[in-house]
Amino acid sequence: MNFPKWKEILIACVCAFGILFALPNILPQSLLNNLPGFLPNKKVSLGLDLSGGAHLLLEVDLASVENDYLNQELDAVRQTLRKESIPYASNFPKSIAKDQKIVEFDLKDTSKVGKARSVLASIDSDFKVEISGTHVKLTPSEEALKIRKANAVDRSIESIRKRVDDTGTKEPNIQKQGEDRILLQIPGLQDPSRVKELLGKTAKLTFRLVDESAPTINEKKDAVAPLGSMYVESDTGGYIAVKKHVIVGGENLVSAGLTTDEFGNAAVSFAFNKIGGKKFGDATKANINKRFAILLDNKVISAPVIKSAITGGHGIISGNFTTETAHDLSILLKAGALPAPLHVIEEKTVGPDLGADSIHSGILATVVSGLFVLVFMYLWYSSFGMIANIAVVVNLILLFAGLSCLQATLTLPGIAGIALTVGMAVDANVLINERIKEYIRKGDKLIKAIEKGYDLAMTSIIDTNLNTIIGMSCLYYFGTGPVKGFAITTILGTVISLFTSTTLTRYIVSVLLKNKYSVKIPM
Repeated sequence: MNFPKWKEILIACVCAFGILFALPNILPQSLLNNLPGFLPNKKVSLGLDLSGGAHLLLEVDLASVENDYLNQELDAVRQTLRKESIPYASNFPKSIAKDQKIVEFDLKDTSKVGKARSVLASIDSDFKVEISGTHVKLTPSEEALKIRKANAVDRSIESIRKRVDDTGTKEPNIQKQGEDRILLQIPGLQDPSRVKELLGKTAKLTFRLVDESAPTINEKKDAVAPLGSMYVESDTGGYIAVKKHVIVGGENLVSAGLTTDEFGNAAVSFAFNKIGGKKFGDATKANINKRFAILLDNKVISAPVIKSAITGGHGIISGNFTTETAHDLSILLKAGALPAPLHVIEEKTVGPDLGADSIHSGILATVVSGLFVLVFMYLWYSSFGMIANIAVVVNLILLFAGLSCLQATLTLPGIAGIALTVGMAVDANVLINERIKEYIRKGDKLIKAIEKGYDLAMTSIIDTNLNTIIGMSCLYYFGTGPVKGFAITTILGTVISLFTSTTLTRYIVSVLLKNKYSVKIPM
């Protein structure tokens, strides 16, 4: 029952810091804004079911990722065979269909088969090269495809985060679900249409020269562009012929932002990195008085005339933009292109009224359950029950302090976890108090019985709480959204209860006994 001074100071500091970090949750925002910067000012983040907002479940088109990989290999094979003067038959594919899992074609010259085998194997070690006669078959390894798909999902999450953050939305919840799905929850957003529009664009930016020898046409249909060019749709209507060769791509962009052109109209400024700036400068210098096209997702958004060499790597994209569309385009360019298209497979909006009802119901349930626990503990264990009740209150304060520090998202199941924590917080004290009563019945003095009760109950308490933490950790690892909210509050509450129900209550009992206060436990 003796506590060294350092332990007393540590207990006091933990409780004081808990109160300090939990306090912002009950203070008005106007007061928090005026607090000095060194004071805690973070509140618990409310989940979608409590604050309202938009819920989108997105699916990454992994078939497109696989198809792009095969087409990249196809282009590399074509260039390599030409460079090595290895002729191939007319059945060489122009592109790989989405349902095709291999690259295959025929060689013209049987004498070149050996050389073809060696050069094709050097292109990409992740492709298996099989040649039967003159028929060539390149098959990607399953491991390479798996890694490429996983990277595509990770890059999609990063691009989504950048796009959503740049719209001014705060605290979005973005999580990977399964192999190809991404959960996006945006608290407070009631109209997800703009976000869906931003996420629906792959945002692949390319700069190409316009083919001046081909006329602009209204209908693509059977129109054939000159060799090395292709017809693409224009924002202003019709189809423009552009060179297939890309001068510079969006991967060389380092920044983009909203600006105005020389006429005061909304436009988008951009800047390239050193490599992109040099390519762009050389291309514009060699093509003065010619037009170059700016394509976004294979659609021309602007096709200005090059009046002079654009050096320095900076420029402006002007067109039929409003302030909002120009801002959205700058967001897309800054976030970078998506590695694959995204499809919205589930969408729902939670109104703020429903969230307010959820908070009210959750708080009411927690308060009522807490009151029942507090009353029971006092009636059943008298002074020791009241000490346990103090520990429960401190437990809740420390729990909200922890949630605020971690900026964990509190959901409705999370409130259920808090209610569960209230019951679990006194569970250890029930065990301790029953042990104390047991040793008093055996004839031990009160202080000796208290020491034995705390010491001998500790193993059972640790085992019980450790099992809870393991179970909740599995829920957190394998669960999503609300399930994680329930798990995190239960884990945090369980860890804190180990401190409050054992160390804190024991310290309070020792202080009362040292100061000759009457401490009773009903038998």
